[in-house]
Amino acid sequence: MTKLSDYEGKLALVTGAGDGIGEMLARGFAAAGMRVCVQDIRSGAAERVAMEIGDKAFPLVADVSNRDSLDAAASELKERGVPINLLWLNAGVGVGAPVLSGKPNAIEWGFAVNVLGVIWSAQAFRPLMEKVTGPRHVGVTASTASLRLPEGDFPLYATTKHGTFAVAEALRGELARDGIGTTILCPGLLNTDIWDAARARPDRFGGTRRQDPAIAGYWRDAQKPDIMWPHIESKVADGGGYLVCATDDGDTKAAFEARAAEISASIVEVGEKPET
Repeated sequence: MTKLSDYEGKLALVTGAGDGIGEMLARGFAAAGMRVCVQDIRSGAAERVAMEIGDKAFPLVADVSNRDSLDAAASELKERGVPINLLWLNAGVGVGAPVLSGKPNAIEWGFAVNVLGVIWSAQAFRPLMEKVTGPRHVGVTASTASLRLPEGDFPLYATTKHGTFAVAEALRGELARDGIGTTILCPGLLNTDIWDAARARPDRFGGTRRQDPAIAGYWRDAQKPDIMWPHIESKVADGGGYLVCATDDGDTKAAFEARAAEISASIVEVGEKPET
């Protein structure tokens, strides 16, 4: 069985590592003995995390919603001869908007980062895992929102995270053929700055701006991402799989089971003659 110590000295690249879950992952992998590439669209955030980690880390600035930006970042790493053993596709944004009346820029932004960003990042950085020695692993940060109906105050966010989860499932199958393990992480509500994701909004989606700090309490009162690290560490060491870190006293499990039961009950075997 692979141990996380088997990655010691190897490189982990974490997208969206300038704060929140990504920063926790970067610090965790560094503490486990790995070198860490701290990727973020915000140069200041990436540089801060890398500097605080120390010599084991370095920043990489790129926009995951932009294929050209990611290709340039991957080329920079390739020219520096930096292979990747562990790639964690974590970058994401919180989009608090409805689907029917959401602004086009918000909808495009959410899907560009949370869905297409995972695909473009995988396409850009996966080749750098080709000729490495030792174990290889890819992680994808989805959300418990992907396991339930897209409802409540953030239906657009939940919709994009359903897309993230679907992409992660597809990657899991494709990467397994190359002997690369995959972890699909679905965190619940945590104390992160995803509520203020608009601070990093690329100019192509309306320019940099800030959300009203008054809405931050919903997240600020939650547990910190660090609570997930022991489970993540164990899952990677086991070779990957699903990891749902629920923080809602069982509501995630109940919501998932209710949704699965409704879908199951709706299945009609159209090839059979209906009962009379």
